[in-house]
Amino acid sequence: MFSPTIILTIAGSDCSGGAGIQADIKTISALNGYAASVVTAVTAQNTMGVQAVYPVPADIVRAQTESVMDDLQPATVKIGMVHNAEIVHAIAECMQKYRPGFIVYDPVMVSTSGRRLMTEDTVRVIQEELFPLCSLITPNLSEASLLLSHFITDVEEMKRAAYLLASRYHCAVLVKGGHLSGDEMCDVLYDNGNISLFGQQKVESHNLHGTGCTLSSAIATFVANHYGLEEAVRRAKAYISKAIVHGKDHRIGHGNGPLCHFFSDD
Repeated sequence: MFSPTIILTIAGSDCSGGAGIQADIKTISALNGYAASVVTAVTAQNTMGVQAVYPVPADIVRAQTESVMDDLQPATVKIGMVHNAEIVHAIAECMQKYRPGFIVYDPVMVSTSGRRLMTEDTVRVIQEELFPLCSLITPNLSEASLLLSHFITDVEEMKRAAYLLASRYHCAVLVKGGHLSGDEMCDVLYDNGNISLFGQQKVESHNLHGTGCTLSSAIATFVANHYGLEEAVRRAKAYISKAIVHGKDHRIGHGNGPLCHFFSDD
């Protein structure tokens, strides 16, 4: 009897299919995992932007999570968009109750254009209740800057930020440097006193919608398949790089299009 590795994603729905729950399910499936999902919000969005957000009531988020955890018992959990403090409470209580072996949280706090997507109260509750339960958090430069109340603009500052956040929340931290200036990008992982750098050339593409969702879901999938965190991040980075390359010439929508999650290296 074959039992596929089960990964749970807790995130918002993207009706255009490029980010959120849809990107998570595509990623987990492409990497041969079994994706279960808890929807935290229904969004009206496309490659041009987000037009509307309808948060799912917190008790329904809780019920979805309990349904999956009671029956499927996922190996790892990825958390994405959480719209308000009530939803954060519900997720945190479920994570405390079930204690999954690995939780990665991609804190979607700031839009690509720099607009804050959460109230200060929601950010506070996340910091107090959710971050300390996580195994790994994956803020980008804007989100790390928001959490530390100062701008982060280069790799040395990213190293310091990863250390400070890890010390504050007692988890591993991956600070993503996709928006560093220049032709090089670098992500910085701080895990249990060790710093790992993941640098590479930027790929010129207008199709980068859902990169954060894809990366965190890939990490969760590789960890579920018994890779150590550094190797899981390395493999997830390799996967997302290929997804960007294979998707850069696609024409889906009129704006920031999605990655290509399913591809062949042949």
